Amino acid sequence: MRLSFLLLLLLFLVGVNDVEGASEFRVCAFNLHHFGESKTRKDAVMLTLSKVGFLDYIFTAGTRNCFRNCIVPQSCTELCLMIVCRTDTVTVTGKYQYPDTRPGNVDVFSREPFVVRFKALTTTVKEFVLIPQHTTPANTTKELDALYDVLQHVKKMWKTENVMLLGDFNADCGYLAKKNRKNVRLITDQRLYWLIEDKTDTTVRSSTSCTYDRIVVNGEAFAREIVPMSARPFNFQREYRLTEDEALDVSDHYPVEVLLKVVRSKFFNNGARGSTQESQLQLFSLFVCMCFVLQVFR
Repeated sequence: MRLSFLLLLLLFLVGVNDVEGASEFRVCAFNLHHFGESKTRKDAVMLTLSKVGFLDYIFTAGTRNCFRNCIVPQSCTELCLMIVCRTDTVTVTGKYQYPDTRPGNVDVFSREPFVVRFKALTTTVKEFVLIPQHTTPANTTKELDALYDVLQHVKKMWKTENVMLLGDFNADCGYLAKKNRKNVRLITDQRLYWLIEDKTDTTVRSSTSCTYDRIVVNGEAFAREIVPMSARPFNFQREYRLTEDEALDVSDHYPVEVLLKVVRSKFFNNGARGSTQESQLQLFSLFVCMCFVLQVFR
């Protein structure tokens, strides 16, 4: 498969069965910096990505496990978004490309937000909306503030409060000055919960410590459906004992993840144990997240 785009932004929703028959539904975001053909030729990089994102599992056992490439919302020129669904448990119920021509937001976004609505059988909140976004560093303050308008528009359009915004927001250090935070409604609105806290390093380079990658949840009701303290970056460098240079070959960002609460039932396991490979996936997924295009599976 030819990968010619400059930046691959991946997002996964992951639900996996644990050994007791319950499920964990994991939402992860990973900015795969400058993911192109040269990176795919590096075996060590692809091996790490297969561990972080279970790419080997998805693509070798995809048909058997109902993984499907459901949506490619826009051309893969600079930013590529796609959705992979496990269609027996996760359903895409709506998709929407926010126009960059709305009054007050004309040409504010370098990448027009693509919004997706989901229905998941295992989560306690049955329907929810994701707004993934990668802001432009030179225009972070304006884009983050404009995301608030996207949020309000989507809530009204789909009559829902269950909305999560996530991705590489560049929401720290030199790209978002402290003096500008008061001008960002996505920050000042107290009904929004920023789950990746400030001073949490989501970057690989030892010379930087910035909370660029974020997960933001709208409303107290939806926030209650989040597993407490589950939002965090996944330090794949430490986990896989990579040098800094080896990790940077993969990305200069760590994935960020959060868990949604699930219905504790053995129904979803159908009373059966999976294969050895599936069992390894179940255990591994308890502490490893996936990657950030837009990908959804269980």
